[in-house]
Formats: sequence, structure tokens, C-alpha cells
Amino acid sequence: MGNVLRISPAICAYPDDKSENLQIEVVLPGVEKKDISFKISEDGFYIKASKEGVEYADSYSIYCSVIPEKAVASYSNGILKVTVPYQQPLEKLIDVKIE
Repeated sequence: MGNVLRISPAICAYPDDKSENLQIEVVLPGVEKKDISFKISEDGFYIKASKEGVEYADSYSIYCSVIPEKAVASYSNGILKVTVPYQQPLEKLIDVKIE
């Protein structure tokens, strides 16, 4: 078993044009969808993904509360895109299905 390089992925988070949803983009070059775990709560999210020799992992705070149960995610060409609406805070962590 060789050494694994552990790094934080490149993240971009911003509101949509109407400021109704938080858009999160995570750059994961060469990672397959089955190797991605994305978890979200009302005030933060956690990403973990891996490919041979590399593990991407980190957690991030969200400063405007979101509704984690309504998060939707897609993965294409090494970019994970998550959209989640802003709302009142919720207390439990939700596992987001990646389409």
C-alpha cells in the first residue's frame, strides 16, 4: 500500500442569480462519482473523495442557513455541483444523493 496524498479540493460557493439558493462547486479531477461522499447540514458541509494516490477531504462553514433536505447534486467532468436553498436552520446532517 503506497502513500496517499491528502489535500483540500478547490471549492467555489456563491448565491444564484435570485439569491434563493447556494451554489457549491467542488473540483475533483479524475474522481469517479462512486468515490465521492458529500454531507450537508444547515450551517456547513463536508466533502470526501478519492482516486488512486489522492484523497480530497475538508469541511466548510455556511454562513446563511440552508435546507439540507432539498439539496441536489450532480457530477460531470470532474466537477461536483450542489444546489441548496437558503432557509431556516435545521439540526440534522443529511447525506446528499449525487445523480
